[in-house]
Amino acid sequence: MPLVNMKDMLDHAYAHGYAVGAFDLVGLDFLEAIITGAERSRAPVILGLAESHFDHFDFELAMPAVEAAARRARVPVAIHLDHGANLESAVRAIRLGANGVMVDASHLRIGDNVAITRGVVEMAHGCGVCVEGELGYVPGAAGEEAERHPGPVQYTTVAEARAYAERTGVDCLAVSIGTLHGRRADRPRLDWARLKELNAALGLPLVIHGGSGLTDDQYRKLVTLGVAKINYYTALADAAGEAIRAAAKAGGRSYTALLGGVREAIAAEVERCLRVWGAAGRAAEVSDRCRPWLNVEHVVAYNAPRLDEAGVRALMAEGQRALATIPGVRGVSVGSVADAPARYRHCWLIRLAAPEAIERYRRHPAQIAFVERLFRPAAADRLSADYRIADRHSETAALPLPRVPSTEAVAS
Repeated sequence: MPLVNMKDMLDHAYAHGYAVGAFDLVGLDFLEAIITGAERSRAPVILGLAESHFDHFDFELAMPAVEAAARRARVPVAIHLDHGANLESAVRAIRLGANGVMVDASHLRIGDNVAITRGVVEMAHGCGVCVEGELGYVPGAAGEEAERHPGPVQYTTVAEARAYAERTGVDCLAVSIGTLHGRRADRPRLDWARLKELNAALGLPLVIHGGSGLTDDQYRKLVTLGVAKINYYTALADAAGEAIRAAAKAGGRSYTALLGGVREAIAAEVERCLRVWGAAGRAAEVSDRCRPWLNVEHVVAYNAPRLDEAGVRALMAEGQRALATIPGVRGVSVGSVADAPARYRHCWLIRLAAPEAIERYRRHPAQIAFVERLFRPAAADRLSADYRIADRHSETAALPLPRVPSTEAVAS
């Protein structure tokens, strides 16, 4: 099953009364185990990458592995930036393959939170990407989570949530009703009345951060009151730690011996959660109801008879620099013909995150400036087309997209 549109996934969960697990990963063991747990339970799943965890892995190196694992999974998968620091973090995550983003401005005044989130929504929706907002503040419990999420709890109010959703246009909303990031010694007391009112007022998928440490009954009640996404990390990390300690106690000394049971421990916890949250067995229907997440390749073939070889190289270098900055552009490749008789001697391959990103790309000032100033004068002889990039794990073909009136050259 391919990567799927995250908004479609969450809308399906909200409409059908279950919650998708958004499991944060900090390494390859976590990645493989999360997919394994989801496949065992035949459940949709979200792979979460929290910017607060980037000290533990290289985001640029990790994302190709995350995307590859998602595309070969046998269940629907989405990839989500969790607790992004700013708009630039969201742009970067989309470029690297995320189809859901969350920039955390919940610690700021509501006016600032609205302004920042609205900017993220405007950018991400132009790329077809789902956006999660957060209103109210979910702090961290003792230890590292307290350092990552400092400060006291601030509960989400219904009036502010309604205004926030209307003014930002978020696709789902993380709310604060008494959970904490990290582990806690006491049993959390959740504000059920508040959650019920929020669900009635908003009518969109709700998200719980700090999902570890609740009882099964609490999880089930969250789902009945509109929670469609539960963020989960601490319990996975604890399961991994217990597996390592057990291996050490059994005499394990080498790196591989100590980590031998980690994947199974994480996978078992993921599977348990997805069954409790009602997501188990939903993979086929989610796959049928959700749009596949397919990149678009904007292909331009051209001749530049007025430019010598050095001029063509300079044109290509400037285009790569300028066009790669546009939100929704995942990469810009350039090349020249390897077969002398070819009709066109040079090409651009511009990968976009999704079909929705095409129009944003066409209208972006950086693209228009490059076309008008450099490309159009040099490349009057050209052709172009947009292609959806088929996922080899799906049956979707790479078909040309409909043409849309637009500026010329690299944009058309």
